[in-house]
Amino acid sequence: MSVLKARLKTRLAPHLHLRVPFKSGKYGSRWSNQDMDPIPPEQRTWGALDYWAYWCADMLAPPLISTVSSVMALGFTARETIPIFFFGFAICSVVITLTAKMGATYAVSFPVIVRSVFGMYGSIPAIAIRSFVVMIWTAILIVQASNYLQRCIEAIWPSFITFLNHLPESAGIDSAGLLCLFLYWFLQTGLALMKISKLRVLFWIKSIIVPPTFLALFIWAVTITKGGGPLIKGEMKLTSRYMNTAYSVLQGLNAVIGLFSSLATNMPDFGRFSKNRMADNYQLFALPIIGTLGALTPMFVTDAHSYLWGEFEWYMPNVIAKFDSRAAKFFVSANFLLATISNQIAAGTYPSSNDVSGMMPKYVNNFRATVFLSVFATAYTPWNIVRNASGLLAFLSGYSCLMGPLAGTMISDYYLVKKSKLDVDQLYTCARFSTLQSRCSLPCVNGMQTCRQPSKCKTFLQENFLA
Repeated sequence: MSVLKARLKTRLAPHLHLRVPFKSGKYGSRWSNQDMDPIPPEQRTWGALDYWAYWCADMLAPPLISTVSSVMALGFTARETIPIFFFGFAICSVVITLTAKMGATYAVSFPVIVRSVFGMYGSIPAIAIRSFVVMIWTAILIVQASNYLQRCIEAIWPSFITFLNHLPESAGIDSAGLLCLFLYWFLQTGLALMKISKLRVLFWIKSIIVPPTFLALFIWAVTITKGGGPLIKGEMKLTSRYMNTAYSVLQGLNAVIGLFSSLATNMPDFGRFSKNRMADNYQLFALPIIGTLGALTPMFVTDAHSYLWGEFEWYMPNVIAKFDSRAAKFFVSANFLLATISNQIAAGTYPSSNDVSGMMPKYVNNFRATVFLSVFATAYTPWNIVRNASGLLAFLSGYSCLMGPLAGTMISDYYLVKKSKLDVDQLYTCARFSTLQSRCSLPCVNGMQTCRQPSKCKTFLQENFLA
């Protein structure tokens, strides 16, 4: 016990002071701490297989299932949905690869790179935009993961199904769900506080365990429906207030791209761990392949649910709850729990902690930011967003309008204006950066606004860059 107390004291001692220890920042300024500094060469250990494992962690998870349901709710069958997902992921993979190379080249994260685009102080609103989006996603994933944990407990102790509820219906969650949410909160907080270099093992474990679960569910659904029911073969379509037209195709693409628009800005956070500049190029193919194949499972499972129980059900915890086998209920729930927690850390907790640390590196490092994010995720009530597909579709479509222009501005500035050349030292020193900041910030801010009004693109380029 004394050894445990000593280790805990050593771990927490640096965080009992307001300021982050001065020596932790390489540049010794208010813009630097150990988490924001460039990654040393000996810590750049990610290869091509590591990025494939990362995409298994990111893709085979509840957000993909939710997006499938949102797209098919527009009125599409599986045959029409699969091409939408493939082309949506293909578009995303190009943008994600371009932003990942920024981090791989200079070994710095998104908050540092965005300083070169908007300036030292101008970068803070851009960082805050991504931080807010990722925080919301993290809170949503905590709710979904807690539901998988609830199914695991119900499989072990069936009496938990009748757990007495003390909350009103207006709360949007019952007592059992709230209890499981807090249990999962403790689990994910402990894992999220670990260094990302150690969590690479978690991504590998998921890439080995979770894909067979998706495959098993796919085979089960195909067997039950004898090759696919009406949802797959196109004999019947989901009813929706949307028309099944070209406009709906664009809405479907927007939902798919919206899901990964935040990852377009997240990738420098992981690209900086690359062994070389070529290792992260493989995700150009990983995203469309893993994403499209992974999207098949929720389509067939929902079709099988309709075949067995007469209704479409997209929310996987509700599907698992109807399994007769307690063993199947436990192992499927446990695998989806692993899928969710690795996705939450990879796409939510770690990028968001980088953002908060990047805005106030003198006072906040990744450890403190992770604690703040964990508290926010419980104080927020994200279960109200995941209650229906249309609400999630509105959220996906909404935040892509912010993240898409931000990623586009980063790519245009880095590749077209700066010709892939950055002075990393200037990104940590405000005084030396002031001249470049005044030249670059305003055109890039105007560029983000122009991305939302394409008709003004030609005028913007002529006024700011082509001249």
